[in-house]
Amino acid sequence: MSQATVFPSASPPFAQVVSKRNRRLLALVILPLLLALPGCSKSLNDVTGSIGRSNAPATLPTGEGDLRRFADEWGQRYDKNPKDKEVAITYARALHALDQNAQAVAVLQGTAIQYPQDMKVLAAYGKALADAGRLNEASDVLSRAHTPERPDWSVLSTQGAIADELGNHEAARNYYEEALKIRPNDPTVLSNLGLSYALAQQLPRAEETLQLAANQPGADMRVRQNLALVLALEGKFGQAEEWSRRDLSPIDAAANVASIRQMISQSNTWREIQQKGPATRRNVAARRQEDASPAAR
Repeated sequence: MSQATVFPSASPPFAQVVSKRNRRLLALVILPLLLALPGCSKSLNDVTGSIGRSNAPATLPTGEGDLRRFADEWGQRYDKNPKDKEVAITYARALHALDQNAQAVAVLQGTAIQYPQDMKVLAAYGKALADAGRLNEASDVLSRAHTPERPDWSVLSTQGAIADELGNHEAARNYYEEALKIRPNDPTVLSNLGLSYALAQQLPRAEETLQLAANQPGADMRVRQNLALVLALEGKFGQAEEWSRRDLSPIDAAANVASIRQMISQSNTWREIQQKGPATRRNVAARRQEDASPAAR
């Protein structure tokens, strides 16, 4: 969201599998410590569910060409009738999938102005703001996207992801726990919760939670790769590679784990965190950022 993580060119599958949101979050832990947990999910969706669902197609095309054609089609529908909230939400989902988050925000901002009390619109708009890195605005909008009487688990999960990015991991976990009361054992929420523990340097809890997430029937590739990342950060490289192989070729899985291992061995950040504890994490990260070259940022 606010800052992209740069991954070694030797391991492109890793960059493709890990969600953008998780790469950014875990970049706070290792150098980065480049730990990356919705997902190896995506955005604040991706595992937390970014721009919300509509009554239009439940899933988007997977191929880039098909996705662009889909976005063009729904963009034309939006141009013809920008007041149709379902069309706007679907178009914004396609834009988000194409990493055009600023444009998705613009589309949904207009829709939110037209439907200021529509919680579905507010949820989609708030999640789009989060994906665009506008966290404080996103937090404000999402606070109005559901009520205590009618909580929305996906909004709660996104609020948790925002809190994690802002460094408030305790508040984030509270959001995830509330979401899990509505969606028990939801793998995406559990995955976010596990990453939250990782960000707080509670790696055993992170592993335990991600194991639970990965063992759920609905768990996808992103959740499993998040678990692999946490296992690697714990030094359990063999287990990490085993989990990676469930979705990647043996060569790619080995390359990904080797990349993480190399980053850990070359970084003083992880050792400093282990020695000094979580209280110094922000200072360490800030110092590493100041020392980093522009290419590393």
